[in-house]
Amino acid sequence: MLIFNCTEAASKFFSRVHKGKTITPVDTKPPSSVIEDDELNGADEQWLVHAITVQRKHVLLVLHIKTRYCVILADAKKADAEGFVAWFNERWREGLIRDAINHDLMQWVDAGTMTDRLELSREYRFYRRGHRSAQKHIEQIAWFFEDCTAEWGCLPQGERAAIGFDARMNSQIRNTKDRKDYFRPDEEMLAHWLRQYCGVEDLGVQAALERRREAEREIRAFEEGARIN
Repeated sequence: MLIFNCTEAASKFFSRVHKGKTITPVDTKPPSSVIEDDELNGADEQWLVHAITVQRKHVLLVLHIKTRYCVILADAKKADAEGFVAWFNERWREGLIRDAINHDLMQWVDAGTMTDRLELSREYRFYRRGHRSAQKHIEQIAWFFEDCTAEWGCLPQGERAAIGFDARMNSQIRNTKDRKDYFRPDEEMLAHWLRQYCGVEDLGVQAALERRREAEREIRAFEEGARIN
């Protein structure tokens, strides 16, 4: 199940008023005030959702609590929860598939297993609930996004550009109080995705991560060679 934990701004974004009554998919009484308390079975995907306005457009920032992987949905339609979920699912999947293709990882991606397991995770819930640590990362990403759009003069144009910006953010080094080491959200999400949705065992996950890092080195070497020539 997808759990979208909404900040106050996101809760307002998903809500509308009809005949004086507020209509919202956001439940103000989550099972627990602490997100991690809901993760005992490990099956739910916990995300934090925040909403900002950039160049008079609604922008949603969605951050995976466990891996800190982010998805940024620009020019979102207000109070359209179903549209948001469909767009989010497609962006999340497409971003990971493109990452796998770009880094020669498709041998670890079982399309059939992935599709079956994704179907099981289509159920979703919205809760009014925050996460202090994840919120700090979202705010950092929001500041950078606003700076970039000011420089560009527009929001990312099309899904290809948007996925590219997501990838840029997810390659940034992160840390949390629960971990002693620094980590990259793109690598953490890749490992999570392979285990959860492709049925890959730990040895396979480690091999995929090593191949990804090797591919990155190859890409950097190619780009450096191209600049020199």
